[in-house]
Parts: sequence; C-alpha cells; structure tokens
Amino acid sequence: MVLEVVMLTVKTGMEAEYEQTFKQASPLIAASKGYCSHQLQRCLEVPGKYVLLVEWETLEDHTVGFKQSPNFQEWKRLLHHFYEPFPVVEHFTEVISYSKAYAP
Repeated sequence: MVLEVVMLTVKTGMEAEYEQTFKQASPLIAASKGYCSHQLQRCLEVPGKYVLLVEWETLEDHTVGFKQSPNFQEWKRLLHHFYEPFPVVEHFTEVISYSKAYAP
C-alpha cells in the first residue's frame, strides 16, 4: 500500500467552489486501477489549506496509471486552477500502524 500525501493551498475565496468541484472530480480518481481510497481534509487553523490523502496499491498505479490517463487530464482541468502555490505530491509506505481499537 502506498499513501499519496498532498498539502494543498486553495486561492482565497474559492474554498466552497473547490470543495464542490472536488466532489465532482472524485469519481475520476476512484475509477483508476490500483486506487483504494481518498479523503480531503480542511485545516482548522489555516483558511484555504487542505490535505489530500490517497491510498494506492502501488506507486506506479498513481504515477503511471492515473497520471497518464484521460481521467487525470480531466482532474487537472477541474482542479489545478484552484491551487496557489502548486502543491508538492509525496508518497509514503507504512512503517508502524496503531489504532485505539487494538489498544490493550
């Protein structure tokens, strides 16, 4: 499992439109091979700041499969104009996982 992490800054005043457009764009990424899940979270302290977390089966499912697909071109068209500055995308693999549900 690979976790894609993207810190996003949305242009001031465009947050509501961005969130609505993101809902519209979500099926584009969800239809990708190797896609597992995604979530968009809004920062409580900083207006316009979000984090996007996407789980992929492999790194290539994101960097090749999705990024080279027609769905990505539509994703870009719908969402990329909201960002200032343009976000950095990073990928992570799990080292340790712990949940209260499994705590003694």
